[in-house]
Amino acid sequence: MALLRHFLLSSTIVIISFAACSSYFQEFPLITTYVDDDDDDDGTLSSKNLIKQNTCGLSSSLQIFNVSDYGAKGDGKTDDTQAFEKAWEAVCSSGGGEAVFVAPQDNIYLLKPIRFSGPCKSKISFQISGVLIASNNPSDYSKDPGHWLVFAKVQQLVVNGGGTLDGKGTIWWENSCKRNKNKPCKDAPTALTFANCEDLIVENLKIRNAQQIHISFQDSVNVTASGLIVASPEDSPNTDGIHVTNTQNIKISSSIAAAGDDCISIVDGSRNVEATNITCGPGHGISIGSLGAGKSKDIVSGVMVNGAKISGTTNGVRIKTWPGGSGIASNITFQNIEMDNVTNPIIIDQNYCDKKKMSCKQMDSAVQISNVSYLAVRIFHARR
Repeated sequence: MALLRHFLLSSTIVIISFAACSSYFQEFPLITTYVDDDDDDDGTLSSKNLIKQNTCGLSSSLQIFNVSDYGAKGDGKTDDTQAFEKAWEAVCSSGGGEAVFVAPQDNIYLLKPIRFSGPCKSKISFQISGVLIASNNPSDYSKDPGHWLVFAKVQQLVVNGGGTLDGKGTIWWENSCKRNKNKPCKDAPTALTFANCEDLIVENLKIRNAQQIHISFQDSVNVTASGLIVASPEDSPNTDGIHVTNTQNIKISSSIAAAGDDCISIVDGSRNVEATNITCGPGHGISIGSLGAGKSKDIVSGVMVNGAKISGTTNGVRIKTWPGGSGIASNITFQNIEMDNVTNPIIIDQNYCDKKKMSCKQMDSAVQISNVSYLAVRIFHARR
């Protein structure tokens, strides 16, 4: 592990570097930054001004962009959206090496919807060490009702830091037609979306109380997601934990999902999906689908769920397809699965249907299901 200490004494920065990191951390190893901005300028370090950050990446051209330097207050009350946008513009346009976007710990940032768009000129580590909280004013989402935080068209991006994203979803749940029958059925924002990204790493984050889906990977290639913790109440509507759509070569590992819908949902266009060491519950289990809605042609292939503990869920491992659809779900393996207090431990439902919106009569076509394996699945206390 590399050690880097930055001492900011008056206007001088001294960098001492020891050893090189191995494997992934050759890109972004540990950095400890000490910043002293005491007015007396006596060269001592004030504890209140001490900033410690774990960053991934080190090179002679490493650049650090702290949102505080762009006007972020981090008091949980001030709208810090513009500060984050300015910091992203700076980090994305910086060239010539690695760059680190820092949202420091011990701060709470109130944010309206933001789109962090690429392509960017540097490899970026986006470090969330503090808490990001979403605006709960629906009018703030008028331009893009379906998203809160979006990373789009960014290559070689790392998002980590051990911080928390809080979607403040209560107001959205209360206005859901699933909770209030008098309300129209409308989609709510996804808390965190990665769209059209390549060579992406997302790790060591907590996402809670999402407005709808917690984290979505869509139209992306070569994704590693690990150490994620998703948490929403069991009765929060449509709050899928980790959603994968039209994404290839994705590995999800060592993650926990407790939500009001699927812990992990894998839908059309997804290929070579691996999920290992997953803890799921409460929620609706780990699902392939739904597929074939609206007579669509959907394809999912090469899914491996290896090592999961599922408890207190309505379903365990599920494949769900709509009548009238087409396409195929193939080469799917569920192995080393433990289930406890699960209503439907193993289920393949080829007549998945919203009875409120359509007639669910039998149709001629269906999504084909092929080569599905269940290995070393242990079920305890299936519930009714």
